[in-house]
Amino acid sequence: MRVLYIATSFPEPDKGATIYTDLAEALNEAGHEITVAVSEQAKNKEHTEMKKERGFDVLRIVTGNYYDVGFIEKGITTLKIPFLMKKGIEKYLGGRKFDFILFESPPVTNAGLVAWAKKKFNCPSYLMLKDIFPQNAVDLGIIKDKGFLQKYFKSKEKKLLQTADIIGCMSPANKQYILEHNLWINQEKVEIFPNTKKLTNNIFPDGFPMRERLGIPEDACVFLFGGNMGRPQYIDILTELIIDCKNEKNMYFLFIGRGTDRYKLEQTIKENNINNALVIENLPRNEYEQITKECDVGLIVLDPRFSIPNFPSRILSYMEYSKPVLAATDKITDLKELIEEADCGEWAWSGDLQSFINKAKGLAKSKRLSIMGENGRKYIEEKFNVNYSVEILEKHFEK
Repeated sequence: MRVLYIATSFPEPDKGATIYTDLAEALNEAGHEITVAVSEQAKNKEHTEMKKERGFDVLRIVTGNYYDVGFIEKGITTLKIPFLMKKGIEKYLGGRKFDFILFESPPVTNAGLVAWAKKKFNCPSYLMLKDIFPQNAVDLGIIKDKGFLQKYFKSKEKKLLQTADIIGCMSPANKQYILEHNLWINQEKVEIFPNTKKLTNNIFPDGFPMRERLGIPEDACVFLFGGNMGRPQYIDILTELIIDCKNEKNMYFLFIGRGTDRYKLEQTIKENNINNALVIENLPRNEYEQITKECDVGLIVLDPRFSIPNFPSRILSYMEYSKPVLAATDKITDLKELIEEADCGEWAWSGDLQSFINKAKGLAKSKRLSIMGENGRKYIEEKFNVNYSVEILEKHFEK
């Protein structure tokens, strides 16, 4: 297959891997010809360029700053992306032929871009639906319910869903939500396309003394939260957790990543003289993976107000490295059902702080951590191997 993947985020090889880079690499390794066109932040690159990365062509089109910026700048960039992406694709890829277009949401403003690309290259498209916007922003109070912005972005969302020939949803609850709230959609074009990962067998620590390097007690149960720390992640419940557990000698909390709400953790640690928690802004990919190997429990947190079924991809990294998970989420997501089915950790409603704290303290003393971690690894091998995603796409588009 000849695939044009229009991406919003696609880190360079030395800056890490995501479910999207894993999928692109797997398609390439399966013998398919993949070309990635990605929106690049202005703060990372001055000029648009195309070069070989991970064994295939990656076109990085400078469009503006989207991540770790304020909502106004993010909104302006979102509106600019389709126009600048179209211009870059036309210039660098206009003479190529493709069998289908792979794209993701967010953002919802790419419908016009994908519709143009479908016509330009005379091929169908596949939407990987990773977020349901604008409802998620309404849930968090970022956008006013039934206000102008919601109506505007809702029209963009409908256009996006109309443009896609096939819509891949992350989970059964995700698929059910889309069909129930968009009755006009042909059910046959909506399917499950789960978050998947390229799995490594190197899951044990190999010479990276995290505890010694970071001053973490040898006998402490280390809870890791890695990734974005923004509004959806409900950092407030994590600040309450570390305050309550500040005197627990057998617990340590490690937060690695960036985001608009990271400062809340930093302030909490400083103002409350907390010695068993640490915030690290960012790490090279290999160092982060080594720390993940050495930690004991992976944390997943979502705002309790969500009325849409999110499915955080960070759970895959914890499961890959045989780490049990502690999740505090809304009641809509089917993450709870996954954790129960796999027996790979604990879940609490994020609106119940005390339950979350109790689950954390319970895990710190649990004798089943290694068993739950092994269960998670077995489950991801069976359900979330990236090769499964390749098979789904081949089923639709391979000639």
